[in-house]
Amino acid sequence: MNPELSKSISNHPLPHREGEGWVSLLSPEQISLWHQLLSAAHNIVLTCHRGPDGDAIGSTTALASWLRRRYPETDVRIIAPTIFPDFLKWIPGADDILVYENHENEVRPIVEAADLVILCDHGELSRMWTLGDVVRDHPAPRILIDHHLNPEPGIAALIVSHPNLSSTCEVLLRIMLELDPPPALPVREGVVSNEDKSLLPSNDSAPSLTGRAGGESSFLTHDEAVSLYTGMMTDTGAFTYASSRPEIFELISILLQYGIDKDKIYRNIFFTYSPNRMKLMGYMLYVKLDVWKKAHTSIMTLTNAERRRFNVLNGDTEGLVNLPLQILGMKLSVFLREDTEHPCIRVSLRSVDDFPCNEMAAEFFGGGGHKNAAGGEVWGTMDDAIALVKKAVQKFMPQLKAK
Repeated sequence: MNPELSKSISNHPLPHREGEGWVSLLSPEQISLWHQLLSAAHNIVLTCHRGPDGDAIGSTTALASWLRRRYPETDVRIIAPTIFPDFLKWIPGADDILVYENHENEVRPIVEAADLVILCDHGELSRMWTLGDVVRDHPAPRILIDHHLNPEPGIAALIVSHPNLSSTCEVLLRIMLELDPPPALPVREGVVSNEDKSLLPSNDSAPSLTGRAGGESSFLTHDEAVSLYTGMMTDTGAFTYASSRPEIFELISILLQYGIDKDKIYRNIFFTYSPNRMKLMGYMLYVKLDVWKKAHTSIMTLTNAERRRFNVLNGDTEGLVNLPLQILGMKLSVFLREDTEHPCIRVSLRSVDDFPCNEMAAEFFGGGGHKNAAGGEVWGTMDDAIALVKKAVQKFMPQLKAK
């Protein structure tokens, strides 16, 4: 290891870059407000958007654990507006998440007893469906931690939202590093040779980590690092989009120091398909895939009758929208599926390169998201949704046909 690099890593957990690199996310006023709100809170509720994904579950579970260790006298609860996919239930802390939908009478009093609500991974209370109404009517102050465009005005007393970052988990990890930076990155046994370790400056206060069984530093625990990595990985399609900045991988290198097994996390997310899910995937590609060649667009639809035919479980449709993007020249993939609880069509959009899924979602489907991954809904029939997709594609045809 280069001595100068070793010295830099040991002395500066976050490298500082000119321009768009490691600029502070929090102003001194925001840091002061954070401490003020957290110190005054006795009952904290963490929430996320409906249909929670890996970033929503990862950010809330990591933050809940991190807060419990720093404010042991404070009650910290996680409440999700709706159920989340089965393939996310292995995430540390997911077992403690309360679901609001269909459990309103038990969960609403917990929200109403909160003296601080922290919103993760969304910037609009409407994205929480009926739970958003409860939060809006409750007088407790709120904190927003997010990475989506245009947060709702007045949604929180403290808003930390950075659309240029890959995920809410990246935003959260940056916040943690600014609020409570470790004196040095932990050095795991076996990762750095004895010869290289002799190059590191002596620091008796630096945390030491030998893996989960060998002890954990006060900055992060193994489980918190797992949750944060999961959110960053899932919100970037396993780092295939929105993840070209070198800072992301510097943050990953920090998380790896806490003994996480990134390969196992990947398998837990993507290698958990049931036989029915595999059959559904074949059916969707062979029967339901419609390619609009001139628009470099594909569309797939799924009805509730087809769900029942394939015995589709919660989470079995995740990732299907990404498959058509493997077709040469494809720019946009659209996946329409009937909602199982409400009379609407859920819309998922995925794209490559510079096509703005979030703009299409906002203009036509009452939704939003990221440039390459967004969604919304159509309150009507499947035919209504298909007609609206055709209208949206026609509007964005110049961008879809551009080379």
